[in-house]
Amino acid sequence: MKVAIAQIDPTVGDFTGNLSKIVTASRRAADSGARLTIFSELSICGYWPADLLDKPVFLKRCATALEELRQATASLSTAVLVGVALPAPAGACKPAVNAAVLLDKGKILLEQHKMLLPFYDVFDEQRYFCPARSQHVIDFEGERLAVTICEDAWNDKYFWPHRFYDVDPVEDLMRQKPTILINISASPFWHGKRQTRYRMLAAIAQRHKIPVFISNQVGGNDSLIFDGSSFGLAPDGTVIGAAASFAEDVVTIESQTVTGQAFEEEENGDEQETSEAYRALVLGTRDYVYKTGFRKAIVGLSGGIDSALVASIAVDALGPENVIGLGMPSQYSSGGSVDDSRKLAQNLGIRFEILPIAPLFQEFVRTLDPVFAGKQPDITEENLQSRIRGTLLMALSNKFGSLVLTTGNKSEMSVGYCTLYGDMVGALAVIGDLVKTRVYALSRWVNRDRGIIPEAILTKAPSAELRPDQKDTDSLPPYEVLDPILEAYVERYEGSAQIVAEYGFPVGTVEQVVHLVERTEYKRQQAAPVLKVTPKAFGMGRRFPIAARAQV
Repeated sequence: MKVAIAQIDPTVGDFTGNLSKIVTASRRAADSGARLTIFSELSICGYWPADLLDKPVFLKRCATALEELRQATASLSTAVLVGVALPAPAGACKPAVNAAVLLDKGKILLEQHKMLLPFYDVFDEQRYFCPARSQHVIDFEGERLAVTICEDAWNDKYFWPHRFYDVDPVEDLMRQKPTILINISASPFWHGKRQTRYRMLAAIAQRHKIPVFISNQVGGNDSLIFDGSSFGLAPDGTVIGAAASFAEDVVTIESQTVTGQAFEEEENGDEQETSEAYRALVLGTRDYVYKTGFRKAIVGLSGGIDSALVASIAVDALGPENVIGLGMPSQYSSGGSVDDSRKLAQNLGIRFEILPIAPLFQEFVRTLDPVFAGKQPDITEENLQSRIRGTLLMALSNKFGSLVLTTGNKSEMSVGYCTLYGDMVGALAVIGDLVKTRVYALSRWVNRDRGIIPEAILTKAPSAELRPDQKDTDSLPPYEVLDPILEAYVERYEGSAQIVAEYGFPVGTVEQVVHLVERTEYKRQQAAPVLKVTPKAFGMGRRFPIAARAQV
């Protein structure tokens, strides 16, 4: 049987748009001879709908959209397996069920609910969904289909050293002797996720000697980025068909193929990781801007590496004609920073405007002088400069209907080396999940073919340029020291003693960094949404109280 994997980029709540994508992809699959077309988890309503699932009107629209799809695909030669949220049965403790529905020739052949509901990191499905109590294999076109929904395939006791659930839906389904295992998924991207998905499902295919098909969502929704990267596996775990990464795609596969190709893994793992991260950020930026109803973006260009990388991502996401670069030099800005920003803008082909802030800064100082009488200039005046810049960026945002992209990185957000209502102003933290050393790695990748980011930006010492001769290392350890500490403490939840023992950093340095991380929670919870590309990003996947004593 020919099976098509349809990988679409849905928008949460855009039922009309999502249905159009599903019908178009189904027709394309039917034209290729596919008898079955598989879509991703919650493909009708988009993933992740969050508290929309608490609204009866939203769930009712999900149900009517499913009916519309049933009618729209009734004449097609392909059956359609889609994901949708539906109202839970009367008397249930949760409002909804996460369902996979098989439609064929105007009939519903199967409605399978998700059994394992993730509750960790960015996932909170137990808040909304009732779990399935049982699962059933369905006979279709001479095959026996076992349908699972994302997490249902992520509890293999032979693959995972630690499991979150007592049951394994795949193991239970295998007792019903299926001939094909299907997983419809909304599995977000982060470093290494694509490889993990393959290895996990290949282990299932090999152990049960069964072909496995996964259709994974693609696109960005808020902080989450979905890479797609759907595939089909032969019973020996080799790849018999694969969809694109970070793009919509439809691929048709013969399910009875005995063996395929080895999973593609580039020899240079670091380069692959960097390439994937960059493509993810481009996709996440494009979808965030477009799905919020905008088409243009503004980036404050400081002459530093962070804003250079964000501007490069914005251009690749939106096109140079839809990006404005704004330089806002102060009396402390070097001439080189302004020149470097202008050169970057020229290389990217974007509009570049300069608004000097020194006159505005002096007016602020004069206004505050009576209240600040007898006080020496300090970080207050430094932050004033950043907040003036934030105000100017938002003025241009309002005037030109463009979103401001913030340029802060994960290192800065971790330790509070950023200014509320200043450089934190904006709609999206594009590189907020990249530590500084990763920012340099992605920037060098941008320059792999030609010098888009000027060499001076890549080689100058990082500086906020808010006081004379300022350098980041005046306030922070070198990033080569800071970043490993942050990755250990923020992403892996290692304690100070463990970090000291593992890396050999001075105790005082580690404790200083940990203290900065803990005291900055109030800033991070006011930050713009962060595009997630690591296993642990700031935002909904990392929840800590603001009013708390630091634990080191």
